[in-house]
Amino acid sequence: MQDARVITVRPQTVLVVLGVTVLVGLGLVLVYRAWHVITWILIAALLAAALNPAVEALERRGLNRPRAATVVFAVALVLVSALGLLVIPPLVSQVANFADAVPRYVDDLTAGRGPLGFLQNRYQIVDRIEAAIHEQGAAGVVGLSGPVVGVVKSVVTAVAGVITIIFLTYFMLLEGPRTIAGLLSLFSGPTRVRLERVGAEIYRTISGYVTGNLLISVIAGSFAAVVLFAVGSDFAIALGLLVAIFDLIPLAGATVGTIVVAVVVVIETDWLRGLIVVASLVAYQQIENNLIQPLVYKRMVELSPLAVLCAVLIGAELAGIFGALVAIPIAGSLLAVGRELVVHRRDPATSHEILDSTPS
Repeated sequence: MQDARVITVRPQTVLVVLGVTVLVGLGLVLVYRAWHVITWILIAALLAAALNPAVEALERRGLNRPRAATVVFAVALVLVSALGLLVIPPLVSQVANFADAVPRYVDDLTAGRGPLGFLQNRYQIVDRIEAAIHEQGAAGVVGLSGPVVGVVKSVVTAVAGVITIIFLTYFMLLEGPRTIAGLLSLFSGPTRVRLERVGAEIYRTISGYVTGNLLISVIAGSFAAVVLFAVGSDFAIALGLLVAIFDLIPLAGATVGTIVVAVVVVIETDWLRGLIVVASLVAYQQIENNLIQPLVYKRMVELSPLAVLCAVLIGAELAGIFGALVAIPIAGSLLAVGRELVVHRRDPATSHEILDSTPS
């Protein structure tokens, strides 16, 4: 009969485990309480990663980092402002016109007229909505039962967030390389080289995805606006902007945007023009998926469609629309880290040789 082994645990080990547990708990609480600020920081980091290639190009032409970052940031602000001046006035006008036209569309639907009149004639959809409003109130039907003060607070928070993101993006462009270099200086030679390579791959993935996604969304929104103008829609710019925003969301965004736009066009005009819009946007999506995306992304994000779908679903579940937007670059970054860990674990000597031969 063998003697039972006695495992002794030093008090220092217990204290270390308790300390780590407390720190992890405090970190989770901090993330939960400061989620809005963390979101702003992540958005600013993505924008800075998208603008940084232009800054580096100016640095190669002889400008120092502060001047190059200032020039790129100023040009980006001017372009965004010019686009806003070009789009916002007709956008506001079209949204106002649509709001004014909503009562007429509701009257047609209530009377069973227009392209969607069958919803009332066959399914009494208006009667059902009126009964629900009578029972729950209008706010309860659409899920807006919160107080008006909450809406105002959200608007103020959004404005503050935009301003904060602008300043964070600029300072990240200025101080980002210096900060990263300072952190890397804390590590020894082989570890530092490995971190530099992983960091370069993560940077390439994030900057390529953000830049490509914004460019593709602009193309999608512009195409949708042209099609809507062609079919005679009075809300072409507003709906084109809506398509561009939805197109930012991977996989499902373009489909949802097409459905929303098609419904508005059918209500505004007729079924034939709605079908033309759907056919045009679906055809464009095929071109985007098979030609534009491979051309823009190239090998920036090396993820299979299944991995993309899983990443988007998990991101949407954890952080809503924002989570879906950042899911792919985060998944690509995790893939880069995992690939490095596997290579190093499989053969540390070979990994060091490969990393040491990598240009810094």
